[in-house]
Amino acid sequence: MVIEGCLIGESLRAGSVFEPAGLRIRRITRMQVADPAPTQPPVWTVIDFAADDADPGQLAALLAECLRPDGGWYADFTAGAEHYIVFGGRSFHYRRGDEQARAAAAAYGRTVGVPEHQLDWRD
Repeated sequence: MVIEGCLIGESLRAGSVFEPAGLRIRRITRMQVADPAPTQPPVWTVIDFAADDADPGQLAALLAECLRPDGGWYADFTAGAEHYIVFGGRSFHYRRGDEQARAAAAAYGRTVGVPEHQLDWRD
């Protein structure tokens, strides 16, 4: 099963080490963000990644340990028909297209400061 996802470099906690087996970097982009949250910098490092033989649950757990729990950050990835949304200390996953489960992840994102316009992950 192929895993494909995105992580913002600035979302990682200082001192954390994100080192999952089998993960490969597909692209790294620096971008100016038009409307960051007050706790987010105006320039982000976007890391697109993929993995062929990784355990998606383990990947979500590793990300949850490394992501900052403050500032409105999350990472997301897909694994087959499943979509994983990972926040600092918590993750959600659901079958792509499940609007109720997607709404639950977005609702949690709002509670940790993710701006509405950043809750735009695609299933």
